[in-house]
Amino acid sequence: MKTFEELGVCEQIRKAIEELGFVHPMPVQEAVIPYLLGNENDVIALAQTGTGKTAAFGIPLLERIDTSQRYTQALVLSPTRELCLQIADDLRDFAKYMDGVHVEAVYGGAAIEPQMRALKKGVEIIVATPGRLVDLMHRGKADLSKVGNIVLDEADEMLNMGFSDSINEIFESLSEEHHTLMFSATMSKDVERVAKKYLHDYKEIVVGSRNEGAESVNHIYYMVNAKDKYLALKRIVDFYPRIFAIIFCRTKIETQEIADKLIKDGYNAESLHGDLSQQQRDLTMQKFRNHLTQLLVATDVAARGLDVDDLTHVINFGLPDDIENYTHRSGRTGRAGKKGTSISIVHSREKFKIRNIEKEIGKEFVKAEIPSAEEICKKQLYKVMDQIVKTDVDDEEIAPFMQDINRYFEYIDKEELIKKIVSLEFGKFLAYYADAPEIEAVVPDRKEKKPQSDKQKLQNKAQKGYRRLFINLGKRDGFYPGELMQTLNRFVGGRQEVGHIDLLDTISYFEVPEKDAKKVMIQLSGIRYKGRTVRCNDADEGYPEGKSGKSQSKPKRQKKDNWRELINKAPRGFKGEEPDFSEEGWAMRKPRKKKK
Repeated sequence: MKTFEELGVCEQIRKAIEELGFVHPMPVQEAVIPYLLGNENDVIALAQTGTGKTAAFGIPLLERIDTSQRYTQALVLSPTRELCLQIADDLRDFAKYMDGVHVEAVYGGAAIEPQMRALKKGVEIIVATPGRLVDLMHRGKADLSKVGNIVLDEADEMLNMGFSDSINEIFESLSEEHHTLMFSATMSKDVERVAKKYLHDYKEIVVGSRNEGAESVNHIYYMVNAKDKYLALKRIVDFYPRIFAIIFCRTKIETQEIADKLIKDGYNAESLHGDLSQQQRDLTMQKFRNHLTQLLVATDVAARGLDVDDLTHVINFGLPDDIENYTHRSGRTGRAGKKGTSISIVHSREKFKIRNIEKEIGKEFVKAEIPSAEEICKKQLYKVMDQIVKTDVDDEEIAPFMQDINRYFEYIDKEELIKKIVSLEFGKFLAYYADAPEIEAVVPDRKEKKPQSDKQKLQNKAQKGYRRLFINLGKRDGFYPGELMQTLNRFVGGRQEVGHIDLLDTISYFEVPEKDAKKVMIQLSGIRYKGRTVRCNDADEGYPEGKSGKSQSKPKRQKKDNWRELINKAPRGFKGEEPDFSEEGWAMRKPRKKKK
């Protein structure tokens, strides 16, 4: 096993990382650091989360800084503010004994003025989220013209979150002499597309295998009826008394609901999602990192970059739509050579997702049975006994009280005293599981259900109070949940509430509150997205056009006098929920050009 000195790391950085407890480089560091120190090529490094990627690109980045020059020489882009702050802190720790290296984190959700003042003073390294950096560029506060090295950390997630346009704008502002380093857990088609566009003569460094889950992670799934998912979650958590886990949910609303239920039922849990303020998120993450919180209920986006040691489990309260998201989730545990477990609570309609994930990561899931009340009580009882036996006693500290204690328990024999102590610690579980609700067994289908076709997706019903809409953009257009939310906020205005989202290759379906549906359809229909004209309508109006351009079903023809027919004739650029059909509005209408 090599040392950091053998990799060519300078003395100042070696001194700093030794104080941080780094003795030997991790595999990704051993592969990447010497290459970056000895070559000027662009690099794509594929490695799972938690394998030491920050040091792998951070140390060579610091080595290349010219401390005699006070301008921005390096840029690191990250998908979330949490990861942004973490990278900046790590770089500062690595540069502790390097004079003249200033690192500044710029990210959304915080006041922009202090970040502007810091950049004005001059910083050698900027660590940023794409949206805030573009904002600072527009204000003339971030000058990237002399940046020699740019790093895209978690590149696959940045693209999934819809930062493609921002990344394009950032690259356009760089000089031609810059070098690009791209770090990613998976090599998706989007990552390959960006690599071909912006990287030149690049070397691909793979630690492990392309697109595989962490080797030290066990994958388990429990199949239950949808109504029993929360009861199953409680039993799984109780079955592992020393669990320290992240529970992933699909939406912000579900995240908060599950966290509230767990807290109400006496669990040490907190929520982490985008509706919390930055101060709340920082406090929640700090408590979780310090093991003051046992269960963190989080959305995928909020938990990105959450680097926590000794995470025993990841629990998927429902599987994500994208396999890459599952890879990121499971990669939160099983870090630094330790074992971890990824648990998924699924219902019968999600079984096909398990099969798809197995094919992608090359590992099989183990189907497990929900623990019985008796099994859980035994586990908890052993935990209590173990705690009692392993408790350290400070004789000097307790000595002044022993006379009164002995007198108080004088007439209670040893066996009775043990029973009382165990009952005190263990009584809650006995009381709950004595009358715990039963979890019904799932009756397996004779034939495993296949993934829904596009037509079946079309026929899905929206949840109560919502309407299901169709839009002619999909994954091939780089249209992911983050990009959908940005588009809605840009053209509809305000913070648009969105329910369930179904992303397909060329089309998507999403739910909005019934009262907002007409407004969303009007505002999105006719806009341009990456050169395409957007069409947004009610999902019940009919199946979209296929590749041949011919309708694959026969949607009902609408009457000429309904609102969609009028939209096609109405003046563009109207505001509000309805188009302007007044005489003045029609007078402002620009005549359409005839096609040749």
